[in-house]
Amino acid sequence: MNKHKARYRRHRFPPEIISYSVWAYHRFALSFRDVKELLAERGIIVSYESIRRWCLKFGPRYQRSLKRREGQLGDHWYADEVFLTIQGQIHYLWRAVDQDGSVLDILVQRRRDAKAAKRFFHKVLKGQGEAPRRLFSDKLGSYRVAA
Repeated sequence: MNKHKARYRRHRFPPEIISYSVWAYHRFALSFRDVKELLAERGIIVSYESIRRWCLKFGPRYQRSLKRREGQLGDHWYADEVFLTIQGQIHYLWRAVDQDGSVLDILVQRRRDAKAAKRFFHKVLKGQGEAPRRLFSDKLGSYRVAA
């Protein structure tokens, strides 16, 4: 018997159902009752108490694997800015997002020039530790100066 099967020995439900339940609970921050409803829609009747016990027993392993995956950033970044009005004055919300939709950094400034773009990109690179392989933008002139 391999390690995967041995972990789930003496459980009533197959390993696939248990692992899916624990994964859904940790990945999407659902409640035990929400996971119970997801399983019920697939024709699997299980109590939320069983899901809670599975999460206590098998959860730490899933949390570690999700945490490891979460820390990996995409190598394609998208940069853009949005106009905001704060107390009647125009501000600019600068934002960098990776290819998976994870927000890398946000900065709100009153300026929209090369100095502001340099400040934003310096902040993003400092926070991430490495430069992207490719950067996409909306072709704002100050981005070319900052890059």
